[in-house]
Amino acid sequence: MGKTINTVVALVIMLGVLPGCASVSTTIAPPPPEHYEVLGRAEGKACGSLGIASPAYYFIPMWINSRVERAYQRALASVPGAGSLINISIQENWFWWIIGTARCVTISGDAIREVD
Repeated sequence: MGKTINTVVALVIMLGVLPGCASVSTTIAPPPPEHYEVLGRAEGKACGSLGIASPAYYFIPMWINSRVERAYQRALASVPGAGSLINISIQENWFWWIIGTARCVTISGDAIREVD
């Protein structure tokens, strides 16, 4: 009886924690318009962390699921008038900090704007 209760409690805890670690698919850049002008090189960086516990148990996401989208938006903001990016490259680095790991994404590409 005690083993069954422990199993049920463990399943309830897992079902409560696992949805917090999910994210949706993200399209990094929309298709370019038919006519566009290249404005220059753009670059943006964003980081997120997994943490709170020992390395085998890092499970609390902190800004990790949105880091690619934030890096893309920062790259667009780095070139005035940019509407999207083409020729995109993505670089990901990570490092340890006291109670977790940080994962940083750098997105670079050619900033463009649509022309008529």
